Amino acid sequence: MRTIQFREAVAEAMSEEMRRDESVYLMGEEVAEYNGAYKASKGMLDEFGPKRVIDTPIAELGFAGIAVGSAMNGCRPIVEYMTFNFSLVGIDQIINNAAKMRQMSGGQFPMPMVFRGPTASAGQLGATHSQAFENWFANTPGLKVVVPSTPYDAKGLLKSAIRDNDPVIFMESEQMYGDKGEIPDEEYTIPLGVADIKREGTDVTIVSFGKIIKEAYIAADELAKEGISCEIIDLRTVRPMDYDCIINSVKKTNRLVVLEEAWPFASVASEITYMVQERAFDYLDAPIQRITTADTPAPYSPTLLKEWLPNANDVIKAVKKVAYK
Repeated sequence: MRTIQFREAVAEAMSEEMRRDESVYLMGEEVAEYNGAYKASKGMLDEFGPKRVIDTPIAELGFAGIAVGSAMNGCRPIVEYMTFNFSLVGIDQIINNAAKMRQMSGGQFPMPMVFRGPTASAGQLGATHSQAFENWFANTPGLKVVVPSTPYDAKGLLKSAIRDNDPVIFMESEQMYGDKGEIPDEEYTIPLGVADIKREGTDVTIVSFGKIIKEAYIAADELAKEGISCEIIDLRTVRPMDYDCIINSVKKTNRLVVLEEAWPFASVASEITYMVQERAFDYLDAPIQRITTADTPAPYSPTLLKEWLPNANDVIKAVKKVAYK
């Protein structure tokens, strides 16, 4: 095992897959000459050259469309958005073409492509640069949505995403690129659609994904001091979702808290809540609690932003509520 940063894990995954398969290429704003806006493609231009690591204009709709067309013609593009807030400019290509082309062509055109980049809040960047759209993309049949929370998961999941024959939305966090973690020296992949139980517990299940899951770990440590044992599930893949992992955990703990860095209306937490009440209603000893951002655009003020984002104290309160403590 060796310790590397999240950004290095992303770069390694892309580089290994580009060495393995010449049809894989990377395109996006500042991915080449600048080594990526967050240095997640460092060194790749030097190794693979300008035909496979391509700097694009600030024209998300245009280069998303180029990627869709190239995927239909046998390439496996990786499209990097400087932030997924900017993907909204190119969302017509993602939703109306990438997600639907396999079905609309009767299976003649698989769409092996990855759209990747930062998601959610990264501090004081304002309302238009602090949005989480995991639930938006997960609402679209034909797309797979991946949100890793560790360097190990990022590398293994990204390699699987690049090899997948369907379009994958691969969402990272600007605040995680410097995170360090251990990964194996040998090659590995992680299958899409498989959640990971990061912490075993007996009293309550906490489901989360992405960088906000760190708040669940902090809360679980504090709750353990009071004798409350939390089981923490990292979804890793939002779609397809590993419902069985969640249901089996709830059957054991009988209580569920869902932590998500997104707006509450029609959130990923809403979907989980519905599926648990449908498949495990008789196992629940308390109403399900969900923790999300406030139902407003993200504020710029650091004081307001702190209140807007979910935190460990919110998790502690929710756990105690379902545990009747």
